[in-house]
Amino acid sequence: MVLAIILLVGIALIFPTWTSKIEGENSISELKQVEINGTHHELMIRGHDKHNPIIIFVHGGPGVSEIPYVTKYQKQLENNFTIVHYDQRASGKSYHFGEDYANLSTDLLVDDLLALTDYIATRFNQKKVILAGHSFGTYIGIQAAERAPEKYEAYIGIGQMSDIQESEWDGLQFTISQAASSGNSDDLEYLQGLTDKVKSGEMLTPRKYVRKYGGAARLIDENADLEKGFWFGPEYNLLDRIRYNQGVSFVQAPLIGQAIKEPLPTIVTKLELPVYFIMGQYDYMTSAQSAKTYLDQLDADHKEFITFEQSAHYPHFEEKEKFSKWITDTFAR
Repeated sequence: MVLAIILLVGIALIFPTWTSKIEGENSISELKQVEINGTHHELMIRGHDKHNPIIIFVHGGPGVSEIPYVTKYQKQLENNFTIVHYDQRASGKSYHFGEDYANLSTDLLVDDLLALTDYIATRFNQKKVILAGHSFGTYIGIQAAERAPEKYEAYIGIGQMSDIQESEWDGLQFTISQAASSGNSDDLEYLQGLTDKVKSGEMLTPRKYVRKYGGAARLIDENADLEKGFWFGPEYNLLDRIRYNQGVSFVQAPLIGQAIKEPLPTIVTKLELPVYFIMGQYDYMTSAQSAKTYLDQLDADHKEFITFEQSAHYPHFEEKEKFSKWITDTFAR
């Protein structure tokens, strides 16, 4: 019995990974490691026609890859776009045991994204791509868009970060009000006790409570999706899950710390390309109100704030049909 368990674990650790095939003469369905900016990054590229416009998605977290489960939500997009997901340096399948990550920073992740953009644009012979960041990925994505607007057709911020202290204060106020209205005195007392620390930027509003009261997701269970992808999806094996956990534990403190010290409204004030913020009305992971304030201050020739009324932090997943229609109507050729 013990030997059988060891054998099963060993197989799970090294089991080959892939992404499901898209049929068609000019289609692409690829999962592979590519060297980008001095380290190997995991890329998943999917679409029905390689001549379609390209969207590069930048995952959040930090360290929280969406590759294990995102195919569930992007099938409609694959008809009209070539979709690129990548695990960022030190995240998910891009975490490499023994590699030195002492110099990891948000600036380095921006450099990686710019290098990845060049690789994708050259490979598919397209002058520009569409850039979409989600959650913490917006912190990386919007800086890349500012530094090299000529590389991108547009920037899309989904669950856009803004001033973190302001956003976290909104999140705390939301959880306090929800705890009070639900009559949960224990939660209410605990959350009210965090007021000074959250307001000063010493800590974030605990995600456990944001999720509990519907400020993270309302129409999906993103944690269940991720777990299902880990255990049953073809893109990750057991070793990849270990990499994922190692990456999350390593990257979150330094990268979030840098973002708190350097809030986006102080470092990105102008964009020389079209910019769209896609926000769920009930998003309190990255406050929709704070994101709207940021966009209003941002200097851009074309900017739009688009609210998804049924969603929280995952509008592109929670209302995937609406998101697919919007992005297709806006960008499909």
